[in-house]
Amino acid sequence: MPSCPALLIGGPASGQGKTTVTAGLAQLHRRLGRIVRVFKTGPDFLDPMILERASGAPVQSLDLWMVGEAACSRLLAEAAEEADLILIEGVMGLFDGKPSSADLAARFGVPVAAVISAQAMAQTFGALSFGLAHFRDDVTIHGVLANHVGSPRHAQMLEESVPRDIRWLGHLCRSDRIALPERHLGLHQAGEIDELDARIELTARALADTALAQLPPPVFFEPQAPLAVPKSLDGMRIAIARDAAFSFIFPANIGLLETLGAQVAYFSPLANEPVPDGADALFLPGGYPELHAATLAAGTRAAASIRAHAAAGKPIVAECGGMLYLLESLTDANGDRTPMVGLLPGQATMHERLRGLGMQALNSKYGVMTGHTFHYSSMTTDMTPERHAFRPQSDAVGEPMYRMGSIVATYMHGYWPSNPGFAAALFKGGAF
Repeated sequence: MPSCPALLIGGPASGQGKTTVTAGLAQLHRRLGRIVRVFKTGPDFLDPMILERASGAPVQSLDLWMVGEAACSRLLAEAAEEADLILIEGVMGLFDGKPSSADLAARFGVPVAAVISAQAMAQTFGALSFGLAHFRDDVTIHGVLANHVGSPRHAQMLEESVPRDIRWLGHLCRSDRIALPERHLGLHQAGEIDELDARIELTARALADTALAQLPPPVFFEPQAPLAVPKSLDGMRIAIARDAAFSFIFPANIGLLETLGAQVAYFSPLANEPVPDGADALFLPGGYPELHAATLAAGTRAAASIRAHAAAGKPIVAECGGMLYLLESLTDANGDRTPMVGLLPGQATMHERLRGLGMQALNSKYGVMTGHTFHYSSMTTDMTPERHAFRPQSDAVGEPMYRMGSIVATYMHGYWPSNPGFAAALFKGGAF
């Protein structure tokens, strides 16, 4: 049974600095010559970009519902076979959501390092520490780390407030040179953060002086048989848009396409690159098309190649921002309207507040495909949905899925390994 030191970085809420600490810790151990494998709890595209920069390896999602318990176990066991340290960044607060980061930690016996933002706080830090440590008997708290600390005296007060049965892991001082900037969908993309590598390195150096720098105890992970799937996409060439406008891609999705036998080729609509020659199918992922609308609109060569691909009856799968790109226009939150590719009838509008959030899934003749939705836009269209996603914990109707000619489009981000047959059908243009 493979074993590896492992730690889940959690906290009482979002905004505590979990990504900063996880990235710094990964960099610290990588600098010491260790192989570090990092995972992110729940569906997320932005944090993994930063964590990949720090660890030097792709960051996979772990979620007991979306990814599935068996697949999570397989991913962790595979990582334990090759890594010297496994780090898992939690999502939201430690106990938030169903399933939560705590559920994941409990299921696989991974201890939790709790990061708590101590800004505008003193002895209450101890109460929060106590609550996190004792809320659930099946969750092991490795210790607590204070973040955003104002001074040495502030750190001393925080440490003195922590109950004696809870390990004090140290503190990080508040610093604009370390903090990671945010925008409406969360953190900025890794390539957009000024001096990201320097920020991660500064965090690593600061953590080197804390007890968190010590390797946690080893965790044993039960080995799982590799996922066996037919080569149903053998010989296919799948083009994938990938740049700052289209970057919300699960690494596991690309891995599945390759396991199914497909060859993957990337191109950048932002750079006005055409769909690669010989592409049998096209994937337009989510991202931030609203931030690059003018550049996308000026990319006539890229748009023309996508229209030609559709005119040839070749499959196009478009998720969230990729779907918005195919509409007639996109209006930003300031009311500025920009024409898009125009393959799908309809308009999209950006809003200041969330319009869609949460886990969702789609039924098909192959079974259920899990996924999630997270968007600030709305769209109006005359298209009739072919089907709707459903929500696992609600009777409310989920996101619509549209099918027009060879195009399949939806706001839902699918986790394709949850249903390889459905994923293959999407790119072969078949019924599902």
